[in-house]
Amino acid sequence: MKRFFFSRRLAWIIPVASLLAGASSAVLVSTIEQYTQAETTDGKLSAAEPSFAQDSVPDAETVNPNDGAENAQTLNSSEQSDPTKSGSDNSFLLPNGRPSLSPLPAPAETWECEVAVVGGSLGGVAAASHAMRTGAKTCLIELTPWMGGQISSQGVSAVDESRNMLERNNFSPSWQSFKDFILQQPVTLPAWTGITAPLTVAQINSCWVGRLCFPPQVGAVVSQEWLKRAAQYSTSSKWSAFTAFKGAEFDETGRFITAIYAVRRSPRESGYVPQGRPSVELATWYAWEEDATFRKTPIKLQPPPGKRMIVIDATDTGEVVGWAKVPLRIGSDSRNTTGETNAADFDNPECTQAFTFPFAMGIRADGGQSIKTLEYVQSFYPRAEHMRVYTLEGVPMFHGRSFFNYRRIVSLNRSDPFFGSPVLNDITLVNWTQGNDWNWMNPPLILTPEKLMQTGQYQNWMGGVSLRSMRHAENHALMFAHWLLEQPPDPALPLAYLAGADSPMGTVSGLSMLPYIREGRRILGRSAYGQTEFMLREADLREDMEGRDFRATAVGVTHYDIDIHGCRYRNWEPTGEAVKASVKEYYIRPVQIPLESLIPQGVENLLVGGKAIAATHIATAMTRVHHGEWTIGSAAGVTAGWLVDQPDLQPAQIVPQGKMPQLQQYMIEQGLRLDW
Repeated sequence: MKRFFFSRRLAWIIPVASLLAGASSAVLVSTIEQYTQAETTDGKLSAAEPSFAQDSVPDAETVNPNDGAENAQTLNSSEQSDPTKSGSDNSFLLPNGRPSLSPLPAPAETWECEVAVVGGSLGGVAAASHAMRTGAKTCLIELTPWMGGQISSQGVSAVDESRNMLERNNFSPSWQSFKDFILQQPVTLPAWTGITAPLTVAQINSCWVGRLCFPPQVGAVVSQEWLKRAAQYSTSSKWSAFTAFKGAEFDETGRFITAIYAVRRSPRESGYVPQGRPSVELATWYAWEEDATFRKTPIKLQPPPGKRMIVIDATDTGEVVGWAKVPLRIGSDSRNTTGETNAADFDNPECTQAFTFPFAMGIRADGGQSIKTLEYVQSFYPRAEHMRVYTLEGVPMFHGRSFFNYRRIVSLNRSDPFFGSPVLNDITLVNWTQGNDWNWMNPPLILTPEKLMQTGQYQNWMGGVSLRSMRHAENHALMFAHWLLEQPPDPALPLAYLAGADSPMGTVSGLSMLPYIREGRRILGRSAYGQTEFMLREADLREDMEGRDFRATAVGVTHYDIDIHGCRYRNWEPTGEAVKASVKEYYIRPVQIPLESLIPQGVENLLVGGKAIAATHIATAMTRVHHGEWTIGSAAGVTAGWLVDQPDLQPAQIVPQGKMPQLQQYMIEQGLRLDW
């Protein structure tokens, strides 16, 4: 029997320290000196300099200043969707058309799953928790040490929501309960504050980006506890952080996933702290092989005997759909492709939205230690090119509607964020468009199908992203932190950069464990609503355009600005960016998310539970924020759990077989909201 229970009274709390067991709470910026590594002239790593001195390019590749710009207009829609059409060697494909894995170690653990969620993002946590609440035996794997994605490991623990929805208070019971739980969560402040008594998020919450800002560790704790509470309804469910997706197995037809392969890493040292340098770490995180830092455990996720497994891709970059050769799009879309009024002149798969490495700064006198440490930061590109971007023009540093109060995650006196000032030991999260956003496509972050083939990732998946792009973004963020510390000081409000195990990001560098990903791969849906390949489009969002009515198949409702953080090339080549598409939420209608946006082509037991839904580049700029991602993940999880009791019904058959009203009613019972 399916079961459901939602409670606003959530009591059991996991201490933040359990997330980084053994990590010293007294180490901040000085930790950087203890975890230093720099590339020598022969490409090897040494401990001679702090880790910020990373001026060479990862992967021993040479960077072309144009770096792919000349090819930006050559990749058409079909080439984005199907790498086999590029004329490259397809020997990596099995007879069923799916990639073969090599190497493929024998699994040390085999998990039986009715629902398998790949990616512990915010959407992944929503998907897995809702699937468990239906009673489905659910499995969840997450790459980083922390569950929660943008509210934890990606460092965007300042919840940005529609003001219209806030005023109406018409969020789903699911999302509202999750936020209420965050407010109740105890927060232990860093040792340097001298504050030992725990405070709750509600006691330190005061920012002006939204109504809920908190330290990223809280997002990780809450996500973990939310899963534990959901597991009461499916006690055989399991999940694992520190676990990388490595590929899948399909049946003979290539239409049904029969297994998911993953590798879990276990730190050899109890005091392990992530570097906050994924450009260096990801190769180790995804590798099958053990090393000096990690032991490795190959894992296989498969359905229970005689049953099927519904898989949910809740990764922020669309790892499952990217590896499996599911028809998809990457980057910006042209008017010819989507018919959107404000779309670009040409398709550009390199032009995904900017990504960002958030970091934290505190009102703390550190004797200039953090600015001295940040002086080690070097960059492949001239420092001056980075510096031209940085500005706080029109925004004061501390007072009133200020930079510091914008995403303030610790406010000890809870001063009014629009008129007040921070005090000693307050902490802010930095996610600033003209600061640590990285929008250069030299090189692009998301690897195209052609790049995946060239790098052998269809056979040995390593994340599907450019480590060089990551490195540039890391350095750009660190240099912005240095720039902020160079601004005219306020003697009463000394500013310090926060790094180390005790810092909000929980990393040596002080950067988030992974960047905040605004856009990755996006599936092409099946035939629906007048499209042969369904995508949520600009007109479906805008009040002043004629959109479509999705009420009949709605699985959620959301609302926000169309907020595009655009792309660019270093040499200012045309980008294919939808530069005129961004609008404030006043122009946006309540957007109902249709079931069809979660269902990819070609795979019958796969759903999307995050940013990879069938939506255009423009539409994704509205659905990507916290509430939108939670809504999508919740819908995927409930749908998957509902299907467990209907083994002969595939996701794509729900609408044509007239089952949508039953699913929608069940979603409402499970705490989802489908209308405005």
